[in-house]
Amino acid sequence: MSINPLQALAGLGQSVWYDNIHRTMLADGELDRLIAEDQLAGVTSNPTIFEKAITGSAAYDAAIAEAMRAQPQWSAAELFTHLAIEDIRTAADILRPVYDVSQGQDGMISIEVSPTLAHDAAGTIAEARSLHAAIDRPNLMVKVPATREGLEAIETLIADGINVNVTLLFAVERYAEVAEAFIRGLEQRVSANKPIEHVTSVASFFVSRVDTAVDEQLTQLNADSNLLGKAAIANAQMAYQVFLDIFDGPRFRELKAAGAQVQRLLWASTGTKNPAYSDILYVEELIADRTVNTMPPATYDAYRDHGQPQARLLDTMSQAAPLLERISALGVDLDAITQQLERDGIEAFVASYRNLLNALEEKVASLAQR
Repeated sequence: MSINPLQALAGLGQSVWYDNIHRTMLADGELDRLIAEDQLAGVTSNPTIFEKAITGSAAYDAAIAEAMRAQPQWSAAELFTHLAIEDIRTAADILRPVYDVSQGQDGMISIEVSPTLAHDAAGTIAEARSLHAAIDRPNLMVKVPATREGLEAIETLIADGINVNVTLLFAVERYAEVAEAFIRGLEQRVSANKPIEHVTSVASFFVSRVDTAVDEQLTQLNADSNLLGKAAIANAQMAYQVFLDIFDGPRFRELKAAGAQVQRLLWASTGTKNPAYSDILYVEELIADRTVNTMPPATYDAYRDHGQPQARLLDTMSQAAPLLERISALGVDLDAITQQLERDGIEAFVASYRNLLNALEEKVASLAQR
């Protein structure tokens, strides 16, 4: 019997999480099956995923009708929060054995604060605390975008002992700032004589969107075609070098001795957007110890089918900086691209969130007529 490639990744130090959630997969045993058959170790969600789940089927209609009978005064935002909390609690309970076996490192389920708060540190902190209290599960992660304002929220929430999934990370420099915010939060807990062993965080570094943006500029410049499809992996490798420097270096030494977990890099946006590239490119090339890859369903299924697990990230990491320098020398400004990707990512999540609220209002009206 051949080895399941998804399972094999765990032996290489990489956890596989699933970038999708909907009520049906929780109710029909699909999530249980993925855990049992593939050693799935976590689940992530975002506003776009919830928009598709809630508006794309009738799976939530009964819950919506029941909630509006009980709380007819609820706004669409309050109704969505209620539905999301139900799903996240259920997923957390299904994943709890994974959390226990991994001693609090895996078995995590993520929920995102409202994307409209991306530039509001105080609002993000307040909503994250509210979600943490309402869901009340030790294996919950609250997703906070890696904006400038998000850094303050990350530090405060880690100091609170709330697990944080830092999302929408594109730039290596910003990733270093995120790692520092995580460490400062832990240091606050140590100073207050609070435990740090089970405070978990990941830094979700987005991959494929970088290639999409860089490739477009390289094509316009008639650059060497061998440079296409390379920037995203190199950018991620540069981030992993920062991870090694910080978490295996003196900066983290005292916290590590006190029992702190490292803030693992999580590779996000790992579905291949260019059909000319391998459908598992952003899994195969980013396998490394102490990392997570959260895969959308199509990538997850493809990797189970034809993945070739091997710890490749370190093999070519020394080539990352020279490659990015070549691309920069052609006039491609990666800093400007990553800043724009952050803005675009926030805008996309805000649009999904607003579309979701509009769709919920329509569903409520339709169900009321019935």
